[in-house]
Amino acid sequence: MRPTINRRRRGVTTVEFAIVCPIAFFLIFATIVGGLGVFRYQQVAGLAREGARWASVHGGLYEQETGNPAATPADVYNQAILPRATALDPNHITYSVTWDQNNFPLWVDEDVAHPTGNTVTVTVNYEWFPEMYLIGPYTLTSTSEVQMYY
Repeated sequence: MRPTINRRRRGVTTVEFAIVCPIAFFLIFATIVGGLGVFRYQQVAGLAREGARWASVHGGLYEQETGNPAATPADVYNQAILPRATALDPNHITYSVTWDQNNFPLWVDEDVAHPTGNTVTVTVNYEWFPEMYLIGPYTLTSTSEVQMYY
């Protein structure tokens, strides 16, 4: 009687494999793509931080002391963001650069004894298309605000 029991279960392993294998592969690839998404977001956050840092040290005081022009939004993109966007498609990057009052480290209005520190804010957006093409695109956004230093 045992041989007949084994004959009935001969294709069960194939059926179980056919059910479990696609689910397992999907979970593995979804984990990999999710990790790539986190990696891309970290790149965007780093670009925003580096752009804000670069803009904060290339302001109006930098222009006065060195004779070089002060940073413009295009300069921030071309000198700080674009060179560091190594694994990102530059066609999918958008940015904005804004200064609080102006691009000098301190802003003095009526109260000369208490100057206000200026800041620069850089926002970087990246339209990411996941590698599995299941859902998307996603817009990864990061903003960094830095005190003007130079």
